[in-house]
Amino acid sequence: MAVTDEAIEQIKEMIVSGRLRPGQRLPKEADLAAQLGLSRNSLREAVKALSLIRVLDVRQGDGTYVTSLEPSLLLDALSFVVDVHHDATVLEFFEVRRFLEPQAVAMAAVRITDGEIASLRAHLGLVSAESSTDELVANDLEFHRRIVEASGNSVLCSLLESLSGPTMRGRIWRGLTQEGAWDRTHAEHHAILDAIADRQPDVARAWAAVHVAGVEQWLRRVLL
Repeated sequence: MAVTDEAIEQIKEMIVSGRLRPGQRLPKEADLAAQLGLSRNSLREAVKALSLIRVLDVRQGDGTYVTSLEPSLLLDALSFVVDVHHDATVLEFFEVRRFLEPQAVAMAAVRITDGEIASLRAHLGLVSAESSTDELVANDLEFHRRIVEASGNSVLCSLLESLSGPTMRGRIWRGLTQEGAWDRTHAEHHAILDAIADRQPDVARAWAAVHVAGVEQWLRRVLL
């Protein structure tokens, strides 16, 4: 293992074990290097790497701190990886979305409130066949975001949010080029919401799987 990788692993172990907690300041560089048996240069490189993935926060003139370690913060790095991938690789992101989102929808069917369901129905009513592409896309994204949020799992929410970039591009492309795509999307949104409102998680999961797989299948035919 490279020395820098070893330094990263040792700092990670301190965080996992609780010796360093969210928001806590790291010991001074010289003290921490001695404590871990590392050179200051190796420690400095490890801190730089961990700051890039939002585990550590280097504050000039103040010190280095463990971040809040919130899922949305830590998954920023994944969002970057997702955003720089294009073409056929996007299918892999759709596959991951197909694995995760139906489960989030099923969880939402159990946990969502009646008020949130009513709000979602009103939200779907904001668009029609006359709506612009921008309006349809925004409505689509917000619908999915609210349902995933209703799952009550912040990690799942952050993971799916990180996948929204390339999957959104695929959904827009389909909507612009496939006849009846937006009408089909809207109908499936209503079917998902009806299953959620009826508190039928298995049915909601099935509709969500069909919904995501439809775009994936179309995109697979176009790209491959």
